[in-house]
Amino acid sequence: MKRIAVLVSGSGSNLQALIDAELQGQLGKGKIVGVLSNKANAYALTRAQQANIDTAIISHKNFPTRESFDQQMHQQLLDWDVDLVVLAGFMRILSSDFVSQWQGRMLNIHPSLLPHYKGMHTHQRVLNTGDRFHGCTVHFVTAELDAGQAIIQAVLEVRHSDTAESLATRIHPLEHQIYPQAVQWFCNEQLIWCENQAYFQNKPLQVQQIFCSSD
Repeated sequence: MKRIAVLVSGSGSNLQALIDAELQGQLGKGKIVGVLSNKANAYALTRAQQANIDTAIISHKNFPTRESFDQQMHQQLLDWDVDLVVLAGFMRILSSDFVSQWQGRMLNIHPSLLPHYKGMHTHQRVLNTGDRFHGCTVHFVTAELDAGQAIIQAVLEVRHSDTAESLATRIHPLEHQIYPQAVQWFCNEQLIWCENQAYFQNKPLQVQQIFCSSD
């Protein structure tokens, strides 16, 4: 069994997708053993408690530096004996030390087709550029923001009528599809990290893409 911890700051819709996937046997050998939030009022904590998952609150406001905050999180993850860390709307930039401690064992999801549109406001930037396609990406976490190796992407066609809000609405359910899939691959050891390189089904990882209907 692979023990999973999910880091959250907000409502936790991606966390809920992972919880639902586990209940349906879609995380393979994965089990969510803990949910950690830097915000005590995050609704994601309620989702975890309703699913009888252990929770922890570690407020970044209680620590003088990012490194000391991250060290406390690291200790909590060790206490949970975690194999995989999943970022699900965790709104803190992680220190390089923390990332290196979990290199190859930490995933994130980003609302763009990486390496395009790292950072914020991805939907509006896609519209401003006039791109035909948009989507979301699950990737390994590295010290450089949104720069880790991409694992799986969901791709959809941008409509002429799309706004930033409508794109966000269309893409959010796609996140709920591909995040559990990537976690399942990791937990079933189809996706592994070895010597600074990701492998999928015993071959160097090439990003997997799912093309979605524009409906």
